[in-house]
Amino acid sequence: MAAAAVFFSSSALRPGLAPLRRWRALSLLAPWVDYSASSSPRSASSDEATIFSGTKLAKQVLKEVQSDVESWISFGNKRPHLTVVLVGDNPASHIYVRNKIKAAAAVGISSEVILRPKDISQEELLDMMVKLNKDSTVSGILVQLPLPDHIDERTVCNAITLEKDVDGFHIMNIGRLCLDQPSIIPATASAVWEIIKRTGIQTFGKNVVVAGRSKNVGMPISMLLHTDGEHERPGGDATVTITHRYTPKEQLKIHTQLADIVIVAADYTEQPKLLKLMQTCLEEHYSYCINGLCAFHSELRKPICKCIAGYNGERCEHLTLNLYAHNSYERYIAVGIGIGILTSGILAIIYCYVKKRCRKLKSPYKVCMGETAL
Repeated sequence: MAAAAVFFSSSALRPGLAPLRRWRALSLLAPWVDYSASSSPRSASSDEATIFSGTKLAKQVLKEVQSDVESWISFGNKRPHLTVVLVGDNPASHIYVRNKIKAAAAVGISSEVILRPKDISQEELLDMMVKLNKDSTVSGILVQLPLPDHIDERTVCNAITLEKDVDGFHIMNIGRLCLDQPSIIPATASAVWEIIKRTGIQTFGKNVVVAGRSKNVGMPISMLLHTDGEHERPGGDATVTITHRYTPKEQLKIHTQLADIVIVAADYTEQPKLLKLMQTCLEEHYSYCINGLCAFHSELRKPICKCIAGYNGERCEHLTLNLYAHNSYERYIAVGIGIGILTSGILAIIYCYVKKRCRKLKSPYKVCMGETAL
């Protein structure tokens, strides 16, 4: 732990890693957004989405990384070196690795690819990790995922030493990320964070929807966006909603309409249409949603409500109970009422019988229930 703490505060512990880490995080910027529609963030008064060019932004960042690498080497340090381990013949994985190697070369980072057949044993792969961890010429290690089914990805990722964990998938790096501490952040999440910062998008107090809950993308993005901006590793201070494959489509539509920022990894071949965004409700509609949040739909020209849990209806006016509560408590209530009625009936019969009997008694010295004779 002590060594890890020193590493996060000083890049000199692992020569060549600092520019390698920066390259790894920022080389994924290109496919995310397109600048063709606008070159500035959406204004508060606008009801249309602004599209940024990830390609343009990536070129700018990669130039900065190249400068960092040259500066690093000029001080007498060894050139950063990336080792990529590629298992099997998955076509997509080979394309990803080829692009990573190409990007590394463009900024002056040396690299190599170690190819292994898909039937390699987990033990062999772990032995390779041990050797690469000890190799002082290797600045960073990247094991291309996914791995074959017979290999446990978590075990392999945890076998990479912390300071060489280029992907940021080691359990300690993920743990530090969740605790708002400096760590190596997974590449896609880091790229999204860089886009947000460089384009000036404000996240403080904003509603953000993240589509996807994977531990490599959705989760780290959400952690970066919702955590405190004053912590050791500053966050975005946003209110984050995570959606996934089981989020009902109607709920997903409501979440995205009410969001200030929507983050989703999706490829497209055509120029996307500008999305109409929800506006803040007008003053006269502030009390429209009885149990929910109000937003004004710019196309329908009417307010809509996002109901809090347990309510539905156009104005969130109806209280709803889930099926479990309905089935369980209704049965108990019905039984209780039945027992109560039965008990009340029995007591009424007993009371009437006793009272009638007392009236028939002639002796003034007899004691009846609740009455004292003189």
